[in-house]
Amino acid sequence: MHINYEIYYFIDNFNYKDLSNINKRINIIYRNYSKKNDLNDLRRIKEICKKKGLKLFISNNLKLALRLDLDGLYLPSFNKKLKYKNIACKKKFKLIGSAHNTSEINNKNKQGCSKIFISPIFKTQKNKKHLDTIKFNLLSANIKNKLVALGGINSSNFFRLKLTRSKGFASISWIKKNGLNKI
Repeated sequence: MHINYEIYYFIDNFNYKDLSNINKRINIIYRNYSKKNDLNDLRRIKEICKKKGLKLFISNNLKLALRLDLDGLYLPSFNKKLKYKNIACKKKFKLIGSAHNTSEINNKNKQGCSKIFISPIFKTQKNKKHLDTIKFNLLSANIKNKLVALGGINSSNFFRLKLTRSKGFASISWIKKNGLNKI
């Protein structure tokens, strides 16, 4: 499958096999809200990402992102803090974040996010309410940031991303199901 989108893959633990097989075009977002971050696992993830030339973002932990010299910080929609915009860090460090509505999009702009993940674009098992392509485009009409589609993306609706202003997509199950090295 040949695509020109930026691709983001969410992980919540260290899995050597998955990370070793991952395509170098895929960016990693480490997001684990159920347990404390394991520094050794994060260092191993970072090492594999560095060897493969993958970008690594961590969710919601600025201190750890800076301490481990990661590529950036992912701010989930529930993070409303505005303390991120003027942080002093290296030039390549990026803030990215997710949003579900106009208010959250405005907040991500105020936080200084260079990319905004808008979700859910398609129906998921967890969330039956979704935007679809028209609402996605309406919601993103006045956004200057790069947009990333998130939620419910699969083989049968992937082609519909071309109908959006999205410059990328993010997934967990679809990327894993289709092979981390084939996308």
